Amino acid sequence: MDSSETSQLFEDTSGPGSQPGYRNQQAGHQEGFPGHSLLSDPMSNLAMAYGSSLASQGREMVDKNNWEVSYQQDTPVAPRFDVNAPDLYIPAMGFITYILVAGLALGTQNRFSPELLGVQASSAFVWLIMEVLAVLLSLYLVTVNTDLTTIDLLAFSGYKYVGMIVGVVAGLLFGRPAYYLSLLWCCAAIFVFMIRTLRLKLLSEAAAEGRLVRGARNQLRMYLTMSIAAAQPIFMYWLTYHLIK
Repeated sequence: MDSSETSQLFEDTSGPGSQPGYRNQQAGHQEGFPGHSLLSDPMSNLAMAYGSSLASQGREMVDKNNWEVSYQQDTPVAPRFDVNAPDLYIPAMGFITYILVAGLALGTQNRFSPELLGVQASSAFVWLIMEVLAVLLSLYLVTVNTDLTTIDLLAFSGYKYVGMIVGVVAGLLFGRPAYYLSLLWCCAAIFVFMIRTLRLKLLSEAAAEGRLVRGARNQLRMYLTMSIAAAQPIFMYWLTYHLIK
């Protein structure tokens, strides 16, 4: 066997001449998995797009200045087309979820019973009705001409259940300090929300635009707005403090 045949049988793969073949082998190996690039790039792009959309939505909510309800031919736009329009979906779901969370809290403390859960639900419902009736009576006494309906007042009074749920769940998971911190934040949020929303309904156009409020009637409207907003944190604490031990 001559030297040429020997070189063909025992080719030196450590030399630079073997690198193109090795690179071709790597390229062919990578081409055998075409889904690698498809799995990595689209997923990262999707995550980045989703994160940017959440950031933009959060920035819009923080910088929101328009709290007025949109109208079409003197009729309020449906809530699904206007985020400022009050509806009963969130209050109704919040009330039901609050009763369920209250039952869970009572169960973790070995205090659960159907009768006690019924008392919890009935007391929350009675306080809600009394709050709405008190607001209606106050509007009548102050003689406020507003387009607020009883359904709107039920919706505004029911938004506080979301903050109550957050406070109770935080207390169940992390203890009483977490309950107070989360409830304090939710109380501040609902107070600001009620002020910015109801001032457009109860105060005059001058007060809604930020000008100085004058006159006894406008002062009464301002005090009524502040009272309704301040009552929300009181109810939130009154209906939840006994659920956290």
